[in-house]
Amino acid sequence: MPSTNASHVDQADPFARDRDERPVAWREAGPTDGELVVLLHGLGGSRIAWEPQLASLSTAGYRAAAWDMPGYGASARPRAWTFDALAGAAATWITGFGRGPAHVVGLSMGGMVALHLALAQPALIRSLVLCDTSPAFGFDGATNAETWVATRLAPIRAGATPASIAAGVIGSIMAPGATAVGEASAAMARIGPDAFEGAVRCVPSHDVRERLSEIAAPTLVVVGELDRETPPSYARHLADHIAASRYVEIAGAAHISNLERPAQFDAAVLDFLGKVATPPAGSESAGA
Repeated sequence: MPSTNASHVDQADPFARDRDERPVAWREAGPTDGELVVLLHGLGGSRIAWEPQLASLSTAGYRAAAWDMPGYGASARPRAWTFDALAGAAATWITGFGRGPAHVVGLSMGGMVALHLALAQPALIRSLVLCDTSPAFGFDGATNAETWVATRLAPIRAGATPASIAAGVIGSIMAPGATAVGEASAAMARIGPDAFEGAVRCVPSHDVRERLSEIAAPTLVVVGELDRETPPSYARHLADHIAASRYVEIAGAAHISNLERPAQFDAAVLDFLGKVATPPAGSESAGA
């Protein structure tokens, strides 16, 4: 269960606090009594992949918490590299805050985890923000799972590490001229080779197409207009099949839209959260 015993303040970013807990470690900002917003990074990310959002959400009064996915960064290994296990870990982590249902923001693989979490534990979800993600692996009908896995693991098999390949990988999935390659690469550099392999092998098992209609939580679907990994057509499918959903396309962004165009991304998320967040007790809207 989350506690504050192992926290410290990062001197470079004094608004943020790192919680090096087990099994899940995370980074948070904002008032501890604010509505909880959890941030789930992608395959090549970690808890430092959400710095602009930690700043903007905390400024707006939310308690924002970005995890190291199990096996990543300072978190313990998951019990298995499956979406059921990862969603279960997320559910336990969220429950430990003792804040009631959370707003869950997931990017790429983190969006996949968020989808599995919403289907398995709907009572824990106040709202969903699904960013640059997909309803199913191989949604284009052409991607071969074995080839996809082999291609991504080939550098690791040759002795490379996520840190050594980070700049090349991140640069290939961001928009041309993106200025946040360094920040995203630093997040990827915190992943160990074994965890990277486990996550890569997990991704092809993702497919929730037949269950999207079960998701009742208010949902924002966000995608970079230039995303080639999970293109806008994938995001539109999510928005078309989740009843209470909105769709936003981020101009000029590719697959890591939260770091490529943080101002536009944050504006969309904050506008959405402002419409679905619980009004403060005693406010006029709370009694409406």
